[in-house]
This record gives sequence, structure tokens and C-alpha cells, in this order.
Amino acid sequence: MSFRDWLIPQDNVFFDLFEKHAAITHKAALHLCSMIEHFDDVKNMCHLMKSYEHEGDVVSHEIYQLLNKSFVTPIEPDEISRLAASMDDVLDAIDDASRKMFFYDIGVTDTYMLESAKIIIQQTEQIEKAISATRTMNQPAIVDECCIEINRLENLADDVLAVSLQELFKTTDAIKIVKMKDVYETLEATTDRCEDVANILGDIAIKHS
Repeated sequence: MSFRDWLIPQDNVFFDLFEKHAAITHKAALHLCSMIEHFDDVKNMCHLMKSYEHEGDVVSHEIYQLLNKSFVTPIEPDEISRLAASMDDVLDAIDDASRKMFFYDIGVTDTYMLESAKIIIQQTEQIEKAISATRTMNQPAIVDECCIEINRLENLADDVLAVSLQELFKTTDAIKIVKMKDVYETLEATTDRCEDVANILGDIAIKHS
């Protein structure tokens, strides 16, 4: 056991929890995509999505509890708190998108929703990879690559949103416009939340490398 491991034994615990949360979020992203592809079972799939969101809340609570009783932490307490909150925002946004699809009773999904969901899947994969690299504090290049990719994907999501709205506004159904616009924008906002996580991880990597 190294001196650092002896001095800060909770290092692995914090990053175990971050990795656990990231894995739950990625599963939720995969489920969102599946929900869009198999929308005939939307009610049950939305219910399952809520279970992922609850799992994430439990992990976040564990992180905050550990933070409150830890004298020494692997990174700054504020960084831990910000990262935990930002990761939770991603999972909440995914859940929010699924709930809106269900409660708005949109009937059918489309390729724009599916494209957005696939982007979120790719972003959550990169978040998992970046958190794993952050654990050792000696792989800033990998973290940076992940962050750049997450940002690129967010820009792609902006393009998907623009095209989806352009197509949507061709309809004269005002109620449909309101519902679908909110769903499209919520999906895009989820990619923004992923970018927020990337920005925090990037800052941590630079500061502690």
C-alpha cells in the first residue's frame, strides 16, 4: 500500500461511486434509445426509467454522505460536490425526456429523437471513460480526448435540434408543435448536461495532473 493509499483510503470509494453512477446513467441512455425504438410499450419503459433515476439518486446520496464525513478527499470537496450534482443532472434530464414522451402521449417517435438518444449514449460512454481516467490523476490526455468528443457530440445535437424544429414547424398542428418542440429541446438539453460534466472533469484533470 502506498503512502497516498494509506493517507486517503477513501480515494477508491469516491471514484467507485462516480463510476457506478456513470454506469447507471449509461444504462438509462441505452434504455431511452430502446424506448424510442419500441414506443408501443412506453408506459412500462418509462416506469423502468424512473428506477434508474432512483438508483442514481441513491448513489449521489452516498457520495454526499461520504463527503460530509471525510477529512481528506482525493480532489477538492467542492469538485466532488459539483461533479456529483452535474452527473445527477444528466440522469434527471434523461428521465425528464422519457416522462415527457409518455405524458404528452406523442403517439409515435421519429428519427430526430432516435438520433438525439444515440448521441446521448455516445456521450455517456465518454463520461464513463473520462471518470475512469480521472481516478488515477495521471491520464489528463485521455480525459481531454473524452471532453473534446462530448463537446463535439453536443454540437451535433444542436444540428439535430435545428433540423427537427425546421421540419416540425411545417405542420399546422399547434398542439403537436408544443409537445414535440419540448421533447426535442429536452433531448438536446440532456446533451448540454453531459457537456457540463465534461467541463468539470476537464477542469479536475488539469488541476490535479
